Amino acid sequence: MYKKILFFLLLISVISPVFPASRYAKKLCSQDGYTCYRVKRGDNWESLFPDQRDRDIVRRLNRMNTELYAGLTIAIPKNLSNIDHMSISPFPERIPPVGEKKVVINLTYQAFAAYDAYGYLVHWGPISGGQNWCPDVGRRCTTPTGRFRIYHKRGADCISYKFPVDKGGAPMPYCMFFYGGYAMHASTLPGYHASHGCVRMFYEDAKWLNQDFINVGKNGTLVVIQSI
Repeated sequence: MYKKILFFLLLISVISPVFPASRYAKKLCSQDGYTCYRVKRGDNWESLFPDQRDRDIVRRLNRMNTELYAGLTIAIPKNLSNIDHMSISPFPERIPPVGEKKVVINLTYQAFAAYDAYGYLVHWGPISGGQNWCPDVGRRCTTPTGRFRIYHKRGADCISYKFPVDKGGAPMPYCMFFYGGYAMHASTLPGYHASHGCVRMFYEDAKWLNQDFINVGKNGTLVVIQSI
């Protein structure tokens, strides 16, 4: 019996990141400066935040672009009217320059940063990386960490023919491949890591990166993926 209980606890520890308890909002709710709001029936992003600027900031802070539902908790900054997109970045405004553009993806922050060749932060956005465990393939499917270069990209018509398994594939708009079949691309972000290893982004962020920032080929844009 003890072995069965131990196995069950280990199983929970492996698959727990797919549950809402790991939402990024939970981290924010434990910090000063945020109000935690429990979504009520009939609430949606537009009704709670009629101003598009406010709506975008709260979505980015919660690492979410999925629809709201009753019972969900989101974090709302108390100084919402006094902040903007760049002021809520979890990344430094400047890093030591490396002489080329660089995308930094931090899995702990659940966010990416785009730096120019001089080390200045020019854009950032939320991400959703790979789950610890994917039931459909029966294995871990975390996002690889390390240094990579973008070797291929496609536009709004990019599609995955592998995942979800037995579902006929799924859209991957503005995909940017950095390692094997792993890519950054536009998709849904539920506020926690939920992919098969790819790096999901808001649609507008993936489009901007794909069209205005990323280079491919021998001198493909440097991508650094961190877990801390």
